Amino acid sequence: MEFLKNPIFATHAVAAAGSAAFGTTLTHPIDTLKALIQVGTGPSQQLGIAQVLEKVRSAAGPFGLYSGLGWSTLATVSSLGARFGAYELLTAYCKDGRVDDYLYVSEAFLSGLAVGPIEALVSTPFELFKIRAQVTSSSHLSNNTSLRAFQSTAPTISKLLRGYTPDKTAWEQSIGLLSALPSKHPDLANALKEYPWMMTGTGRPPFVYEIKGPSNIISLEGWQTLWRGIRSGIARDSIFGGVFFSTWHFIHIAMLDWKAVDMDPPPRTKEDIGPTSPLASSLAAGFSGVVAAAASHCFDTAKTRSQAIVVPKYISMERRLLRWKPLGLWIERFTGLSPADRKILFRGLWLRMARSGLASFSVVGCYYFAVDHLI
Repeated sequence: MEFLKNPIFATHAVAAAGSAAFGTTLTHPIDTLKALIQVGTGPSQQLGIAQVLEKVRSAAGPFGLYSGLGWSTLATVSSLGARFGAYELLTAYCKDGRVDDYLYVSEAFLSGLAVGPIEALVSTPFELFKIRAQVTSSSHLSNNTSLRAFQSTAPTISKLLRGYTPDKTAWEQSIGLLSALPSKHPDLANALKEYPWMMTGTGRPPFVYEIKGPSNIISLEGWQTLWRGIRSGIARDSIFGGVFFSTWHFIHIAMLDWKAVDMDPPPRTKEDIGPTSPLASSLAAGFSGVVAAAASHCFDTAKTRSQAIVVPKYISMERRLLRWKPLGLWIERFTGLSPADRKILFRGLWLRMARSGLASFSVVGCYYFAVDHLI
């Protein structure tokens, strides 16, 4: 408790949380575009940025790109706290007993890999709510389209069946059931495994925009849905952390060696060189974020697509009772990748690289700026 009451610790905590919130707010529109491209794309079609912007503008207005900003901020603050906190503990153990507090690049890489499961565990629930809010921001248009189609065909049904009043809910369920798969499918048996509600006759699952709020999500899908995509999330965060910290540490060592070239007398240890400038550290963090995002993007796509699918509790129960075995290779089952998404795992790559690089640069830069002015 005395450690928590330390004003220096509190200042660093406030500076870190504020910089994370600023970086999230700055880059959230890019993250929304990235998520909608990942969710709305398919093997035979790809959404462009202009199409996504038009969908969001028509459905949620000009501020639709900021849907889920609160959940995104909570996810970023919790993930960064877990990532850097666990990383500092692990690297302190590695440097213990060394005279110059030197850390090898391989140790930074392994420490970054180790913090991935912790980061994924604390941030996955917030990311689920964020993804649902982002998908909802562009989903009302499809709902209005189905309503117009229902209204245009309802008079025809009334003429054919006298005295029959069509039910809108039953109509939408029938349309969703009939249009989920084409009649001439090359592999209908395996394709039906992706639509278990068609095999059981329980109707189509609800859309994302029909389930609003955490309480409704938990009530329909259960508590276990909060950690959906945890396997792909662990793989993503482990690879991201390992590549990010090892790249950043490598660049940091290179900058210290460059700084020590003109020093007279030559420094004995790295501590004698002094710290690098905040701008240089921010640029190094931004570049490391770009490289780490590129290395882990396929797992980010898998997690985003899995969290954007509504799976009611009765479907999950059916899968457990029938011992439903996921399709794909063992590495895909182990990391949570879907074989149906093999061709689209790198959709939205450039957006995530831009978002990660800009967020890493702004978070580190704002943190150094806040600490310099608060302490």
